[in-house]
Amino acid sequence: MSITLHSASVPVFVRLLDNLLVWLDKAEAHAAAKKFDPSVLLAARLAPDMLPFTKQVQIACDSAKFCIARLAGANAPSFDDSEASIAELRERVAKTIAFMQSVSAAQVDGSEEKDVVIPRRDGSMTMKGEAYLKHYATPNFYFHVTTAYALLRHNGVELGKMDFLGAPPK
Repeated sequence: MSITLHSASVPVFVRLLDNLLVWLDKAEAHAAAKKFDPSVLLAARLAPDMLPFTKQVQIACDSAKFCIARLAGANAPSFDDSEASIAELRERVAKTIAFMQSVSAAQVDGSEEKDVVIPRRDGSMTMKGEAYLKHYATPNFYFHVTTAYALLRHNGVELGKMDFLGAPPK
């Protein structure tokens, strides 16, 4: 079977977001076991100039959903970035997964040469679909998911490499 833009995007994003749901469960359990408010984790940063945990999860979700929407020529759902609890972050991740799974392979595949416009604060950027997936959306997604993982790990949540990787695909 050939690799397609859909097979290189939706299942990859969904897998890591599913793993992120497990990390959120472990973060909540860690806070309960150590008897502290789990909202403390939401504000965690690795450095003063980095965005906090909540924003890392929000951006990871946005990176994945906007990638799929742009490749498919679909409208991504709008989230208001107001999550203030682990439960609300869990809901955002679940909504992101549901959206991506609602986009068919036929909508994404064939967009390798499609111009994808990425709005940015300093002006929009245009890339071809395949380059956008490989060199912008996927690295951005992994940056924010990895940072979320590192923030939880740094704050004592018992996570290991297999929590990041998840169960081997079938």
